[in-house]
This record gives sequence, structure tokens and C-alpha cells, in this order.
Amino acid sequence: MLPDAAFLFRLAEAAARETLPRFRTALQVDSKPKEGVSFDPVTEADREAERAIRALIEAEYPTHAILGEEFGRSGSGDHLWVIDPVDGTRPFICGLPVWGTLIGLTVRGRAEIGIMSQPYTRERFWATGEGAFADGPMGETRLRVRDVGALAQATVFSSAPELFRGSLKERFQALSDQTRLTRFGADCYAFAMLAAGHVDLCVEPGLQPYDIVALTPIVERAGGIVTTFSGDRPENGGDIVAAATPALHEAALRILNG
Repeated sequence: MLPDAAFLFRLAEAAARETLPRFRTALQVDSKPKEGVSFDPVTEADREAERAIRALIEAEYPTHAILGEEFGRSGSGDHLWVIDPVDGTRPFICGLPVWGTLIGLTVRGRAEIGIMSQPYTRERFWATGEGAFADGPMGETRLRVRDVGALAQATVFSSAPELFRGSLKERFQALSDQTRLTRFGADCYAFAMLAAGHVDLCVEPGLQPYDIVALTPIVERAGGIVTTFSGDRPENGGDIVAAATPALHEAALRILNG
């Protein structure tokens, strides 16, 4: 038996008790060492939210393993919780509400359930075996991707243009040139909007497992597709494309792979 949505909500609420009081405050911002990146921010909100999530999982599911962005991996076995306590720390420290807490569970390597929680806007996007859903100020809804047809009608999102380097920069520009609208800066929120039928493609090079595991079942149960550029499963991270339809996914991969 997989944990239910109520447990995902408990985890998200525990994280929110740590993140929300620190949002739009004068937080100390540190930078983690990361190859090729001059500034990779982390705050007390990241660390304390992950501690709170871990404590609940360890109490309820002591045999499950945990992988978190801030404190690494603990435990082993078929069930692995994957946590990004604040996905979008850059917008978090800028006071922009497009960050989220990501919590997902893989079973034998496959993402099965997940939640993206944005407590400032009081929104949650989650997936269980029953499907993908959202709730917030406008009530609860079932998530479903949209089908705009061709790339010419599609909206594509990515976190930042500087993520695209070398020949990939040219290939992403070629993709952008064929779409209706390209926007940057929404991080995990863009994947939620894809699942909700407002965005058509998300392209994110260099993701870690904790960036994508929670989002994968949300997009897939809403009818979308998430893979690496090579078409493999996304749970281990890498260069990732999420698409609302098979046609858009195939078209995007054709361009991004040159």
C-alpha cells in the first residue's frame, strides 16, 4: 500500500510551517559549492523544511529510504522518498511565489506519488494512484493537460536561459522559435501549470532527482509525458523534457537532440 494523499498533505504542511514564516524576511543566504555554478543559494528555510519532512517520514515509514537536496541519502530499499524542501530557492529569496516544496516517492526506481506545495498561494498539486489533482483558493480540481496541436501553438517554459550552453543554447532557441510563447523563471511551478493545462512544454537541463521525482507522477497522471532528452525515464534526473502530448514531446526532442 502506498501512502495516501492525506500523508502527502501532512508532509507539505510540516514543511510550510518552516518555509512560510521565513518567506519575504531578511534571511541569511548561503551558497553551496557546486561545479560550474558561482551562486547556488540555500537558506535556513531549506534546511529546516527538509528536517521536518524527514522526521515525519522516519516516524511513519521507518523502513523507507530518503534522498533530500540538503542532507543527502539515508536508508535503503525499494521505497525511496525524494525531497526538495524549497525548489526555486532563487525566487524564494527574491520574494517571488513561484517556489514550491517537492516530495515524491519512488518504488523500485519509478516515481509513484508526489506533491508540489506552494503554501503562500495556498495551492497544492499532487498525484496518487487515483490521478492528479490540485486544490487552492478556487477549490479542488482534477488535473488534465491540454492539446494545442502543433509547436506553433505551444507555450514552453524553462527556469533560466543561462542553463543552455554551447550547442544546446542554439537548439533551445530553435525550439523557442517554433513555439508561440517562451517564458523563464517559474521552476517547479511551470510543471504544475503543464499538468493543469496552461503550459505545453517544460525544458530543464541538468536536473537532479529531487528536482523532478515529485513532479513526474503529477504530469503523467494528468496525461503528460516526462523523459530525458534521450527518451529515458526521468527519475535519475538529467536533461528533462515534459510535454502535454506525444506529438509535442516528439517534436521537442527532435529539435533538442539536433
